[in-house]
Amino acid sequence: MNAAVLYGKEDLRLERVAVPLAGPGELIIQVGAALTCGTDLKVYKRGYHAMMLKPPIPFGHELAGVVSEVGAGVTKFALGQRVVALNSAPCDVCYFCRQGQQNLCEDLTFNNGAYAEFIRIPERIVEKNTLVIPEHVPFEHAALTEPLACVVRGLEESGARAGDSMIVIGAGPIGLMLMHVAALAGVEVIAVVKRHDQIETAKLFGARQVMQVGLRDALDVIDAARALTPERRGADVVIEAVASPQTWHWAVGMVRKGGVVNFFGGPPSGTKVQLDTNRLHYGDITLKASFHHTPSTCRTAFELITSGRFKCAEAITGRVGLEAVPSVFRAMMTRGGAAGIHKPEIKTAIFPGGVR
Repeated sequence: MNAAVLYGKEDLRLERVAVPLAGPGELIIQVGAALTCGTDLKVYKRGYHAMMLKPPIPFGHELAGVVSEVGAGVTKFALGQRVVALNSAPCDVCYFCRQGQQNLCEDLTFNNGAYAEFIRIPERIVEKNTLVIPEHVPFEHAALTEPLACVVRGLEESGARAGDSMIVIGAGPIGLMLMHVAALAGVEVIAVVKRHDQIETAKLFGARQVMQVGLRDALDVIDAARALTPERRGADVVIEAVASPQTWHWAVGMVRKGGVVNFFGGPPSGTKVQLDTNRLHYGDITLKASFHHTPSTCRTAFELITSGRFKCAEAITGRVGLEAVPSVFRAMMTRGGAAGIHKPEIKTAIFPGGVR
């Protein structure tokens, strides 16, 4: 079969590899659609991911498709079923799982290889994080479950309630998803974006107000964002979805006293920031970070997708065949427009069986 294999930094190759076989408790899925992801782009740039993969390894982790082989002992799924399989599953027995923090499981089972004609789904993911797709839901929409599950958890962890004000810094795929899920929950969303072409997209995904950073210096950005909040006091919740020291500083400056900052973006290892401890202490500000998803948030995300509430079609801005994967990632490095991708880029759907 054809598959995209990551060999190292910016070294992604389309190769012929053996079709995987299902072991006990496992499934083989014929991939109907896979999606590009910001995490995959970071891994592509760095050449590895300490937790999830080490090259050379089949690449990609957001997918949906059809069960083509059922391993011994599997009773929940059958040949021909349309399913979405998440990229991980917790053990449910370690300390963190017992504390209700399955995203921090000490033995998370990860899976990669979505950019391929077929993918093997490990037993634990089959048991805990594989879901049957209703017939009316396209594969590329169902494949949004994994990133959306991370977003759902980020929103839950932020404690935002209907009527609250929220600033989302960043209008990449995750930032837009955060805006949309927050808006669906009745939160008043203010988007802080970098480029002019992101303004209308942020509004499409639920932002009531949008501020373009432009050439403002750091102080101007913070003051301008606070000016959009009730009585200029700052937002109840600020979510940082860029992963840079500068935007971490902005987030702390934009939140109100007693508010919550969620550092959702994942900076490179070794990144350091200095924060105003006086503001944090006397402002009674809560700082949080959100990583990954849980089986519960996966199901919440799946319901948002299958119910039609989430703007799935609007999140898919490109459609290409499997052979285009290396060129798509090269284009993503410069926000370029690979064939079939429209600006602003959000998610590109990869169809191993050809673009429909």
